[in-house]
Formats: sequence, structure tokens, C-alpha cells
Amino acid sequence: MRSRIELYRGDITKLNVDAIVNAANNGLSGGGGVDGAIHRAAGKELLEACRLLNGCATGDAKITPGFNLPAKYVIHTVGPIWSGSDDDALLLRSCYMRSLELAAVNGVKDIAFPNISTGVYGYPKDKAADIAVNAVIDFLGGNGIPEKVIFAVFDAENYELYKERLSVI
Repeated sequence: MRSRIELYRGDITKLNVDAIVNAANNGLSGGGGVDGAIHRAAGKELLEACRLLNGCATGDAKITPGFNLPAKYVIHTVGPIWSGSDDDALLLRSCYMRSLELAAVNGVKDIAFPNISTGVYGYPKDKAADIAVNAVIDFLGGNGIPEKVIFAVFDAENYELYKERLSVI
């Protein structure tokens, strides 16, 4: 299992993978953080494609082409805004599972995830890392595709959290 999961610290928009995941808002309209970075790197065509999707529910995912990105696809998922309820964890796990399901259906061999919901949505980074790693392990255990999952982190704190969790699998 460990050979199918990697940790990368840097800019997710630079990764040459089949798909990157966008931590999007419900309107899929671009925004700040990783969402804004992905939209800027992909170009205006990404926003036009997102408009045709009629938004996305929290915990769900939708797919578009990657346009000007090295990635063939962008999988947009909407994480929960942290409230401390049990539903938060279920919705965040669903973001990973739905993204991986879309990846498998579309033949995505390698996919990169950002830290969903840990920015302005306020999800505690340690709890989010636990959910992300466990969801990916659960999905990969029953599926041959994607062949590789990359956790693309931008900051030192998230890098250490993921490094610690991945060292025990």
C-alpha cells in the first residue's frame, strides 16, 4: 500500500499527474488558496467549464479538463466548513472517496490531493490528515486505480502531519 501513496511539498499546480483535486467552493467559481491557484494556472477555460456543472454539494466531487495545467483533469470537491460536528468528518471523508471514485471511472492513474478544508474552512489539520490518509488507504485497498495517490502539501505543519501518518503504513 505504501508504494502507492506519496507525499509532496510544493505547488500542486506544477504536478504532472493525470488529475489534481481542487478544494473548491459550492459554486465552483474559484476563490482563494489552492482553488484560486488552480483556476489561475488552468486559465479562464476552467471557470467556463465549472459554470456548466451547476455547482457542487459539500462532500461531492465533479471533474473537468485541466486546460493549461500539466494535469489532464481537475477533480473539484467541496469540503465542509469546520463546525466540530460528526457530520464534518463524514463530509470530508466523502470528498476523498468521491474524488477517488471519479478518478477510477475516468481511468486516472495518478492523482494529487491538497489539504481539503484546512484553510479558510478551518478544519483542524491533524484531524483532516487522519481522515485523508484513512480514506485513501480504504479506497486503494479495494481498487487498482488510481495506481498512485499524492498528498500535495504546501506548508511545513501539514508536511510533518502527513509524514508521521504515512510512516506507519
